[in-house]
Amino acid sequence: MSATTAVATTRRARTPSGVALLVLALVVSVGAFAFAGLGLRGRVPHQIAIYALVTCAAYAGTWVAMRVIARGADPVLLPTAAALGGLGIAMLYRIMVARGQPQIWVDQAIWLLVGLAAFLITLLVIRDIRRLDAYTYTIGLVGVVLLFLPIVPGIGYAINGAQLWAHFGPVSFQPAEFGKILIVIFLASYLSSKRELLATGVGRLGMPRPKDLGPLLLAWGASLAVLFLEKDLGASLLFFGVFVVMVWVASGRPGYLVVGVVLFAAGAVLGYIAFTHVHLRVDYWLHALDPATVHEFGYGQLAQGWFALASGGLVGTGLGQGSPTLIPYVGSDFIFAAFGEELGMIGAAALLLLYLVLIGRGLRIAIERVDAFGKLLATGLTTVLALQIFAIVGGVTRLIPLTGVPLPLVSYGGSSRVATFVLLALLVRISAGPWERARG
Repeated sequence: MSATTAVATTRRARTPSGVALLVLALVVSVGAFAFAGLGLRGRVPHQIAIYALVTCAAYAGTWVAMRVIARGADPVLLPTAAALGGLGIAMLYRIMVARGQPQIWVDQAIWLLVGLAAFLITLLVIRDIRRLDAYTYTIGLVGVVLLFLPIVPGIGYAINGAQLWAHFGPVSFQPAEFGKILIVIFLASYLSSKRELLATGVGRLGMPRPKDLGPLLLAWGASLAVLFLEKDLGASLLFFGVFVVMVWVASGRPGYLVVGVVLFAAGAVLGYIAFTHVHLRVDYWLHALDPATVHEFGYGQLAQGWFALASGGLVGTGLGQGSPTLIPYVGSDFIFAAFGEELGMIGAAALLLLYLVLIGRGLRIAIERVDAFGKLLATGLTTVLALQIFAIVGGVTRLIPLTGVPLPLVSYGGSSRVATFVLLALLVRISAGPWERARG
């Protein structure tokens, strides 16, 4: 029996457990929604029946369709995403109803359904992940266009100082959420074709030769351009971080990590000196509990986030029984603090463990791939997810300055939800292999 056949047999043997995981995830989702209503108003939300019916039907239909068009796919990704999405909707219901804005959580639930549709469409359209390798520069060009679309006059616009949004008629979205996925596909294709050149290093650490530093410097410059033009610290860090990790994996040389860290440090210093918004974020991070700083920024978000995490203790106040609405942007940037307050350290750790499951399965998919393109693509997509989680959780806990990226599948944001499901669909397709072979 070949190694490929053995892996496929193992996957088929694991698949039935995915059904049990999906059922458990749906129980958690509906249960969290019910408990949020009980804690907030003393009764189960009157929307519980329709919410449970629609959610269970949507995920069950998605699971069945996935088993048909991506047979042998990793059985853990979709149930884990379902649990995270359900917990996010429950917390958004609790927050938005308390603020008198119930329509917002309904909109986010609808975006969750749109994300599931995008998940299936991605699997249907991309039947063989290797076909993407033939459109390297086209995909890269579209990714760059989406990344910088918010700065186009008449299309892009700013919210809270960051130029992240674009609109076409009544439709508004964050193009960078989808652009980063296309950039990762481009990098996987480009680096897989250049890996032999990148593997040539100098010295014991395999430091890159001067002539091989061009792509790294180009990515560094592009990340600074995002920071300068769009004032988006999160996208800038994410873009450069993903590039450095993918170059390291493609080359197998730790020297690229060393150079990447040096360039990151230089970029951080340059950003602090040259860009006012970066300077303000760093100052706020360093002096979050200083009353003068809180007064200057007018929000005190970091301080409120810390107070929320501290008041949650080990087991939390209970869903619906804390005070997370004191944090101005708790539905987006600080939703992790809301979980820490109402579910405690145990609940916050459980949320992080769910993310760790997604990251672990993504890296496992990368390890199982034999071809360089599939391996790099799975690594890059998983790195995007991991860096985004680290950036927002690290910012809320004051490990790093707050970057403002959404917490995948949990925070407020339709673009982020849909883009994350597209990302997961690509990982599912990589794990399943081509549809033609799966049907055979």
